[in-house]
Amino acid sequence: MNDTEHIVTEFVYCLLISGGKMSPPALYYLPPSPPCRTILLLAKMLDLELDLKIINILEGEQLKPDFVAINPQHCVPTMNDQGLVLWESRAILSYLVAAYAKSDELYPTDIRVRALVDQRLQFDLGTLYLRMTDYYFPTMFMGAPLDEGKRAKLSEAVGWLNAILEGRQFAAAEHFTIADLTMVVTISQIEAFGLELKPYKHVRLWMERCKEHLAPYDYEEINASKAIMLADMFKAKMNQMGGA
Repeated sequence: MNDTEHIVTEFVYCLLISGGKMSPPALYYLPPSPPCRTILLLAKMLDLELDLKIINILEGEQLKPDFVAINPQHCVPTMNDQGLVLWESRAILSYLVAAYAKSDELYPTDIRVRALVDQRLQFDLGTLYLRMTDYYFPTMFMGAPLDEGKRAKLSEAVGWLNAILEGRQFAAAEHFTIADLTMVVTISQIEAFGLELKPYKHVRLWMERCKEHLAPYDYEEINASKAIMLADMFKAKMNQMGGA
């Protein structure tokens, strides 16, 4: 039996023992986490069932040996799809579209368009989301004073996104893609934290288009309400520090 025949045989065996239905991908997550919210929204868009497993990082559950055995970096979201374990939300987004979407609309196969999608994903990971967490999270989780230099860097990143969006309906293609998905979650969190978006016309218009696109997929419940929840944690910490 060659390798291909062996893989097919194992797949058929798994189907038989599961009654013809493969178990859904398991997602280890925390609902207020912005990266986790992107995966939940995408699953809604794909009509994909997930086996949801909450990992409360505020209580250190990510450090339990059984979770570290799955993901030694012990971060969320983490996905396990039939033994394929992935973390980093943007890698999970790309995989889920490739594996479960009925078309390539969310992650186009056209090389040049996909290159733009990938660039925007990396921009979100390495610049936009990073600068948001650098500015807000030390205060929210460790009680550190806000660093206005980091606020300026965050505003600079939002300005770069504003420039990217000039003359565009969406971030990377002529339609909504996973690049829009990950960045609209980040921007919605930045806005909830209190950064004024009024100076960024193209960002504001793009956000409205993204929200309209995502409305049928429980955007308000999955993302908007959880962005407010996280922002309330930040504001509570700020009030606590102010009263100290």
